[in-house]
Amino acid sequence: MIDGAHSTSILTMPVISRRKPVPSQFNDAIHPLLQRIFSSRGATCDKDIDYSLSNLHSPQLLKGLPQAVELLLNALQEQKSVLIVGDFDADGATSCALSVAVLRAFGLQKVDFLVPNRFEYGYGLTPEIVEVAQATQPDLIVTVDNGIASVEGVRKARSLGIKVIVTDHHLPPKRLPEADAIVNPNQQGCGFPSKNLAGVGVIFYVLSALRSALREQHWFEQQAIEEPKMADYLDLVALGTVADVVPLDHNNRILVNQGLQRLRVGCARPGIMALLQVAGKDYRQAVSSDFGFIVGPRLNAAGRLDDMSVGIRCLLTEDVNIAYEIAVELDGLNRERRAIEASMQKEALAGLESMQWDEEALPVGITLFDEAWHQGVVGILASRIKDKFHRPVIAFAPSSADDDEIKGSARSISGLHIRDALDVVATKHPGILQKFGGHAMAAGLSIKREHYTEFAERFDQIVRKQLSADDLCETLLTDGELDQQDFNLPLAHMIQQAAPWGQQFPEPLFDGEFFLLQQRIVGEKHLKMLLAADQKGEHTIDAIAFNINTQQWPDATVNKVLLVYQLAVNVFRGQESVQLIVRNIECLRF
Repeated sequence: MIDGAHSTSILTMPVISRRKPVPSQFNDAIHPLLQRIFSSRGATCDKDIDYSLSNLHSPQLLKGLPQAVELLLNALQEQKSVLIVGDFDADGATSCALSVAVLRAFGLQKVDFLVPNRFEYGYGLTPEIVEVAQATQPDLIVTVDNGIASVEGVRKARSLGIKVIVTDHHLPPKRLPEADAIVNPNQQGCGFPSKNLAGVGVIFYVLSALRSALREQHWFEQQAIEEPKMADYLDLVALGTVADVVPLDHNNRILVNQGLQRLRVGCARPGIMALLQVAGKDYRQAVSSDFGFIVGPRLNAAGRLDDMSVGIRCLLTEDVNIAYEIAVELDGLNRERRAIEASMQKEALAGLESMQWDEEALPVGITLFDEAWHQGVVGILASRIKDKFHRPVIAFAPSSADDDEIKGSARSISGLHIRDALDVVATKHPGILQKFGGHAMAAGLSIKREHYTEFAERFDQIVRKQLSADDLCETLLTDGELDQQDFNLPLAHMIQQAAPWGQQFPEPLFDGEFFLLQQRIVGEKHLKMLLAADQKGEHTIDAIAFNINTQQWPDATVNKVLLVYQLAVNVFRGQESVQLIVRNIECLRF
């Protein structure tokens, strides 16, 4: 049964607003439309869209890097046992695979990985995970995409004589673990300019610095090892960066762009290629969003429903056939995950719609809990409900390790730093929150069942103080209208290839009015449309809106629409055509 203490059935139409370009200094070779798009996202000159590896920030700017490199150097020189402890999402999986693959390529013989089973041990380097790790007798533990809050776990490891390097990107708590080295661009005193690195980006920098140190010591010549090219691993970095939805600042765009370029020419790891293959995606046409919507979810499905080591093995294998077999398994897990999610979402929405909140009583912070929900899928559920109601959402499920505990996954909207909001709750109301951590837009937490109602009330109170009425009204930012001549393949390709689009550097959206000539449902719940810019219908264009409400569409009474859309390339039976991917529809009858 859904606890509806904080839920809503009130929906508002999004406001359409156009981005404002700023003065820019691009060379004349850049298409005027792209200049407008780039400048409105803060890229105002050629250097801002130059994604050469030489433009990456230097690893030496990372606090804690020398200590981490020294520990890894010593492990290589003395052939010590190294254990990588990762997280159970795509960022954690790519971080693990990258670490193991690169250290093996550097000549380390004893390196393995361990990912906590989220249902038994929870998140991070806990004391319990250290005990599991101890069975392999590691000399050094390296955390990737976690560890910055693992005070007790690090203490446990060091008490057993195990050294610890923490590499993470999550916001540090007030008390840091007493690790032998900490590399996190968000730790106090770190001068690294990009605070937006994903976990895989952090460990990539550490390993790049390690390679430089090995080169200076002539390690590769002495060991008769061909010096690895770090750029060859950027497909993993690109995948983890996009899948973790970190902001694509210039530094991250370089990492993603370089990984994407390697993928498009077939130079990605077999596992990534196989995951695209089972999804029916041509790697040659891959775009950055494919990392987030095709490859990432299939990797994440392993961590959500089973064991993330399955996904890591897929990324690590060099055997094409094995990669495909594992990719098929992951694809099956993803289908199962989607079925579970669909059921949970249906239950959640039914419960929300039954609440009948009026405008004044409408909660700002939505919290949900159901005894039957799956712990591994509540994050996706929170995201879906957040998208539907445009409010911060926390969805809880029972903990599989503790009957008295429930675990929540939080998703936020622009204007609310969700991890900081949880920190305020913890500070003002001690004892309610057991554990929490995360980012501006996503977080995880644990509370006692008995505290759920109080937490829901306190969370809503805190969120109400931080969000305004304008914040609660979803705004779709577009890049304006397109002219009739802009609906062409060359321009669609140009936009698709122009940059790695993603978080805080979003793919271009356009708006415009169209005459609706034809409409029909395809694939159960997708609306296929034939549009024209004028009533005569001389120049038509195809459009599709995914996952629409089939109780509202098709609607024969609608003959004109205001659309927010992406200009895309549709490939069908080897033929390319322009297609609009519709993000929002408003009816305009005439």
